[in-house]
Amino acid sequence: MITRFAPSPTGPLHLGHAFSALTAWAMAQASGGTFLLRIEDIDQSRARPEWEALIYEDLHWLGLEWPEPVLRQSERLAAYDTALDKLWADGILYPCSCSRRDIEAAASAPQEGAPLLGPDGVVYPGTCRNTQPRTGMRPTDAVLRLDTAAAMAQLEAVTFDETGAGPKGETGEITTDRAAMVQTIGDVVLARREMGTSYHLSVVVDDAFQQVSHVTRGMDLFEATPIHVVLQRLLDLPTPAYHHHRLIRDAQGKRLAKRDDARAIRLFRQEGWTPDQVRHEIGVKSGGFSP
Repeated sequence: MITRFAPSPTGPLHLGHAFSALTAWAMAQASGGTFLLRIEDIDQSRARPEWEALIYEDLHWLGLEWPEPVLRQSERLAAYDTALDKLWADGILYPCSCSRRDIEAAASAPQEGAPLLGPDGVVYPGTCRNTQPRTGMRPTDAVLRLDTAAAMAQLEAVTFDETGAGPKGETGEITTDRAAMVQTIGDVVLARREMGTSYHLSVVVDDAFQQVSHVTRGMDLFEATPIHVVLQRLLDLPTPAYHHHRLIRDAQGKRLAKRDDARAIRLFRQEGWTPDQVRHEIGVKSGGFSP
């Protein structure tokens, strides 16, 4: 088994990150497998060296180890370009010039009804889908979206094995059909102008490159998994098993985010907490994990 923890160096790790990392670590340890650390720093406008350094400090303090060198996404742009070139050649990408405000306005138009929310926010209404040809060289300075209907015409349905649970307790073999993909997920962004890639594309390409067999992450990403399975199929990549785990929440039941600095691991360290105290705080037993 190969698992991974893939944080972004855009702020301090919090207790939710600790739970996710410890879950991936424990699963790998229990199977005699390998735990990997990956730095997802494609958003160079927000990534900071000091946050990356703190990631290593916090995880080492928790007792985690991983093989070196650590894969950093900012060094993998050529691999993402190759994947985008294939999808463009297959005619299932298209340029999009819509702003966030444009999308919200179009999706909220009276004839459209209430905006439908998907894994990436408001489901894209398809404004730019048929406005430009999809031939010639792939645009490298444009936002590129996946034509989900065209992609699903090739795939019919997408299926993955869930060993944890989704927000509604979904587990086992999970299948999403063509209609659901088009209506509830829509045409997601696969390349952003300032990055040259996107989370969805990069995570799929890197999981395959690192031979990750079990993707462990919070159940807030459960609904994004069909997107990743579609990309795996389109790019002829293997589909790992997925283990979506519970989220760590504050006293009000709100999911922790990086802006919740009061729950940052570094502050617990500074206050004199031990790693075992942090494990107890988030409900992780020594040598085990709780989904």
